[in-house]
Amino acid sequence: PAWRDAERTLPTRLAKALAVPHVDASRSAAIAVDLATGQVVYGRNRTLSLAPASTEKLALSFALLSRLGPVYRIETRVLGSGGLDGSTWRGDVVLEGAGDPTLSSTALARLASQLRAQGIRRVEGRVLGDESFYDARRTAPGWKARYFIGESPPLSALVVDRAKLRGRTSRTPALAAAVLFRDALRRAGVVVAGAAVAGRPPTQDAMLARHLSAPLQQLLRAVNGESDNFSAEMLLKHLGAVDRGKGTTSAGATVVNDTLREAGISLAGVRVVDASGLSLLDRQTVDALVGILVLAWGDPFLRGAFLSTLAVAGRSGTLEDRLRRPPTVGNVWAKTGTTSRASALAGYVAGRYAF
Repeated sequence: PAWRDAERTLPTRLAKALAVPHVDASRSAAIAVDLATGQVVYGRNRTLSLAPASTEKLALSFALLSRLGPVYRIETRVLGSGGLDGSTWRGDVVLEGAGDPTLSSTALARLASQLRAQGIRRVEGRVLGDESFYDARRTAPGWKARYFIGESPPLSALVVDRAKLRGRTSRTPALAAAVLFRDALRRAGVVVAGAAVAGRPPTQDAMLARHLSAPLQQLLRAVNGESDNFSAEMLLKHLGAVDRGKGTTSAGATVVNDTLREAGISLAGVRVVDASGLSLLDRQTVDALVGILVLAWGDPFLRGAFLSTLAVAGRSGTLEDRLRRPPTVGNVWAKTGTTSRASALAGYVAGRYAF
């Protein structure tokens, strides 16, 4: 049959397509797997350890969806240190972050409204921005200096509006968040007598308000579809905090590694250092990447959620302006990866292949 002939010529066609001028074949790798049979229909340098660029985000996404689930949400809370006396809160109010990368001024306005709805009209104390759920490191290991601010706002458990304050990116995101929350309280009709500061109170007596992020599946659409480095790194630290009790990049990376190992993916040649793929220390193999794709496809609990996070050829995300003609347009769902030293693409073709 004609389709059998096409299958036989596919390895030849792929090899020809990968013969790119000025690219050393010994320093590139590729694999394509038939999703129906598990057969490798093409492979080159399958276990070669290479810089993954943003295809690194696939490992993060698989670990997050496996450990926390597609509908998991990140909670931001307002806690009170003190007590309510009539309409006056005598003590501090604390904005406690848990690493929601999408936390916004709109969310702070809703939190402020929740306080007013409880009858609070005045706060005698301060507004504290608590970022203690994560460590104080603002970047990930192995990043170039220019990646700080240039590629990602400062990492913190408490970041509002991607650390924008008065039109500039703040290098002290928890303090910036406290300032924005104090402003939100005042706009909601709650007088705040004290200052806005970053810190953690000695006691937290009551929960006054809470905000939930969008479901994890939706957050990952920014990570994979738009290749948002900031969201990826924030979620990696959150994974470390929830799974290991440590809101650090290294703890999150350990969870990712453990998840891949437990799923049966060989980590030979793999080094997960950050979530975004910006780290100069990251390494992946195409065997490991396609292993993630095959496992996600084969899991009915994960398949739809995982697939929905990817860019679509000629339609959305980082593939909106790529592969825009038939037969690829609308039929390739993938994660791109581009840095000054790596170019990568990993995903699915028409529900038939993982590559």
